[in-house]
Formats: sequence, structure tokens, C-alpha cells
Amino acid sequence: MSVLTGRIREPNGKSAARKLRSDECIPAVVYGLNDNVSVSVNPKEVKKLIDSKGQNVLIELKVEGDSTENRNVVLKEFQTHPLKPGWLHIDFLEIDVSKKIKVKVPIELIGISPGEKQGGHVNHIIRALEIESLPKDIPEKVEVQMGEVQLNEMIRVSELDLDGSLTVLNDPNDVVVNVHLEKVKEEPVESEEGAEGEAAVADETPADSKGDDGKKEDGNN
Repeated sequence: MSVLTGRIREPNGKSAARKLRSDECIPAVVYGLNDNVSVSVNPKEVKKLIDSKGQNVLIELKVEGDSTENRNVVLKEFQTHPLKPGWLHIDFLEIDVSKKIKVKVPIELIGISPGEKQGGHVNHIIRALEIESLPKDIPEKVEVQMGEVQLNEMIRVSELDLDGSLTVLNDPNDVVVNVHLEKVKEEPVESEEGAEGEAAVADETPADSKGDDGKKEDGNN
């Protein structure tokens, strides 16, 4: 289990949150079991844990000034800045490590499909697998080996190579990825005969009009 340190956050509010970020900290909240706790953590340390062990990393959170010595948490949600890199807020879910939890695990495609080499398009449909598992058994990611996926073939959820301790919540028949040729949309082509027919009608119309006018003139004389 990875360790992360933090501090109790007081007072709350936008101005206090801005002050934390200027001090290279980020506001966070811990919830899920007995109580909700407002804390601050170092975003660089959080990012380091995620980069090394994935977003579902199990964290032992040690908070200075907390009534609880340490809390077992996972990263539940995070809010990012809309215009520049960085986080604005983090939600930690406190968990009981002896009970299963529901999480989403990213699916990563490994290798190049023979179908792709033949001009096929790889359509990655499900990018995260929903599972239920004990926290200690949550994988960092689910890998799909693309080396044997031929043109017009697909991989379904039921075909994924998973540990038996995981309960998959997706439909087993859902398609994770497929490789297919993209259809080229054909533009309608006007036939030569149709074009000539239209030209003939266009040429005849003025001539008929002139003929009618001539007859009327002859009758008046």
C-alpha cells in the first residue's frame, strides 16, 4: 500500500483554497465511512502515485491533526483547471480494505493488429472496464493483446484475460475493440444519357416558343 501525507484543512472557502494552491498544495476531502474530513495534500505526490501505480492505487493517507491515525483511501474524483494544467480539488473515498468496491480499470491495447497492417481501422470501443474487487486485487490496467486480431475480427468482454478474483460488471457480449475496413462513401454519378436528355429539352423549349409566336402573327395578318 502506498503512503500519502496530508494536513487538516481549515478554514474552508475559495480564498483559503487559492492560498493552498499558491503554497503548492491542493484542497481535498475524505469521505465514505464514518466522517468527512477536509484536508490538503501535495499534488506532485499524488501524481507520482498515479503515474507509478494507476488511478486505482490503494493509498494509506496519514493526515496531520486528524483524529484517525491513518485512512485507507482511493482516488474517487478530481477537478482540473479548465485553462491550464493542474488540479483544483480531489475527492478521496475512504474504504474498508476487507470489503469489495466498484471501480473502473483502464483498458490498454498492446501491439499492432495484422488487420491494421492490411489497412483496417482499430475501433477501441470500451476504454475502461467496470469491476468489483477487493482493493488489494484491483489491477492497474487490463491489457488486450492485438497481435492476433485479424481484419474484421473483434474482442468481447468475455474474451479478456482477467484474474478470477475480479467480478466484471460489463455485459460479457459487449465489444471492447474491433478491426474493420472503413466504407468509402460513393458520390452519385450522373449518367451521360440523362445529361444529354436535359440538354435536348433545354434546346427545344426556346424553339417551340418562337414557333407559336410566328403562327399567331400569321393569323393576325
